[in-house]
Amino acid sequence: MTRNSSILRFIFFVLITLNSISLTGQKQILVKQLDVDKLPKEIKYEGEIKTAVSWVDQQGENIVLLTETGIYESQKITHENNGGDAELFAYHYIVKENAAIQTWKIYDFIFDCPVDIEAKFIKNTFQITDLNKDGIGEVWMMYKTVCHGDMSPLNLKIIMYQGKQKFALRGQSKILLEIDKKGIKHYDGGEYKFDMSFAEGPKEFLDFAKKMWHKNVVQELGEQ
Repeated sequence: MTRNSSILRFIFFVLITLNSISLTGQKQILVKQLDVDKLPKEIKYEGEIKTAVSWVDQQGENIVLLTETGIYESQKITHENNGGDAELFAYHYIVKENAAIQTWKIYDFIFDCPVDIEAKFIKNTFQITDLNKDGIGEVWMMYKTVCHGDMSPLNLKIIMYQGKQKFALRGQSKILLEIDKKGIKHYDGGEYKFDMSFAEGPKEFLDFAKKMWHKNVVQELGEQ
C-alpha cells in the first residue's frame, strides 16, 4: 500500500468519525422514515400520521408514530356546548422477533370546545438524541393545546422519553402584547415548570429542554 493511499484512508476514517458526532458532542442515532403502508400489523393508532420513524439503539429496533385527529366531533364524550374536539397521540414500539410491542403512549386532547381549538405537534421539534451517550435514544416532542376565544397564551408541553421513563416540561406560550415607543416588545406568558424527572436527571436533558422551549415558546393559533 502506498503512503498516499494510507493517508487517504486515514482522512476518510476521520471524516466518517466526525460525521457520526453531532455539534453537541453526542453520537448520532440514524433515524429512518417509515412507509406508513408497511407498518407491522401489531401497530394500531388513532388520527392521521404526522411522523413515522424507526431507529436501532441498545433497546433494539424502535418505532415511533405521532398522530393528530384535527378538529372533529368525537364519539368519546357527550357534547354539551356543541363544540369541537381535537386529539393527539404518540406511540412507541420495540420490535422483537418480528413483532411490535408498545412500550409507551402519549395522549392529549381538547373536548367540546365552542371557540378556537387546537391540539398539534410543533413543527421541527420531534427529535431522537443520545445526549448522555448511553446508547439509548431519547425521544423528544413538543406540542400545543388550546380552547379559547381571545389572544391569551396557548398551553405548551415538551415530553421526552428515555426507555420507559417520562420527562415533562409544561407551560404557556409567549404572546406579544405591544411594542412601546422605544421599540421594546412586551409579552404575556412564557412561564414553564419541569417535573422531578428533569430536575433529578442528567443536566444535559434539562438544558436541551430549555433550549427547545425558548426556541418555540412564541406560538400563534393555527401556526404550524
